[in-house]
Amino acid sequence: MNTKPWRQRVREEEELLEQLRTQVSAAAKRRAAALAEGVAELGTVAAVAKDLGKPWTTVDQAIKKHGPAGTGPDTTE
Repeated sequence: MNTKPWRQRVREEEELLEQLRTQVSAAAKRRAAALAEGVAELGTVAAVAKDLGKPWTTVDQAIKKHGPAGTGPDTTE
């Protein structure tokens, strides 16, 4: 059996992890944008959270952390 040297395997796995981090970051931004659209449509973070069956804090934090700068959704019910 011809196995790759461990250093090469570590480098390859580090490259894969970096690619995955990039993909996760992009997905989080797209999700935040979709959640913000939901807030625009339904009027509040609480309404979006209720529609999705998630805690309002989950929706609010996702938008604040990954949404476009300067977006401050209405968190009132």
